[in-house]
Amino acid sequence: MLPVRDGLGPARLRLQGGNVSDELGRRFGAQARAKVLAGEVVDARGVLLDAQSVLPAGAVVYLYRDLPDEVEVPFDIPILHRDNNILVVDKPHFLATMPRGRHVAQTALVRLRRELDLPELSPAHRLDRLTAGVLLFTVRREVRGAYQTLFARGEVTKTYLARSSVTPGLAGPQVISNRIVKRRGILQATVEPGEPNAETLIEPLGEGSYRLTPRTGRTHQLRVHMAGLGVPIDNDPLYPCVDVDEPQNFSQPLMLIAQRLEFVDPTNGFLSRFVTCRALP
Repeated sequence: MLPVRDGLGPARLRLQGGNVSDELGRRFGAQARAKVLAGEVVDARGVLLDAQSVLPAGAVVYLYRDLPDEVEVPFDIPILHRDNNILVVDKPHFLATMPRGRHVAQTALVRLRRELDLPELSPAHRLDRLTAGVLLFTVRREVRGAYQTLFARGEVTKTYLARSSVTPGLAGPQVISNRIVKRRGILQATVEPGEPNAETLIEPLGEGSYRLTPRTGRTHQLRVHMAGLGVPIDNDPLYPCVDVDEPQNFSQPLMLIAQRLEFVDPTNGFLSRFVTCRALP
């Protein structure tokens, strides 16, 4: 497979079958076909493909994607902790965790790979693009699975802080448990009937501030649960109503911060705790 180049790994593409150059040109245009002719496309074994290469349906190829025009996110990524296994940062608002859609170079993963020269850097979990706070990456491929498994199994305690200016707020702690579904291509996640897959403890702290402790990790879970209680998070462009027509306004961040991560480190058995330096205004 192709190595990481300028902080960005290659894209993986499954073929329909036939001449590779012709298929890429048909599906993605002349620029994609030119990548084959320039020797920038390889098969699953890492063999360079050329204009005569033919692969069966279902075969996989790798190539570097063309970067879209992106608005620069004008915030640094402070480092909270770094060792031979992990990198923990204080992600700013507006910066996606990793490449997706129109956000590629302006993501925490690509920027950190470039700035720190860490080509094997990989996120152990994700934060929404609009959420700031503690984000953990693995530094080496050998330990990636161990840390990702911690998050997948729910063995990491995560605490968030949120602000909602809706009054009156919640009178006391509440546990919200329901079924959240996020469909591809649809901006909002929805609550639907069925077995619960999302649970959050929400505790009012006074003056519109809340501590959120999710026990699961569904997409937009905290934003959906707060809006469902009638106390949507301030500056949320999706919940309860979609309002994303205006250009990005970096002066109005979503009032949601990943405050703390706590877990037993799988490589040494010690308790690790990382806390953001950020605070809600």
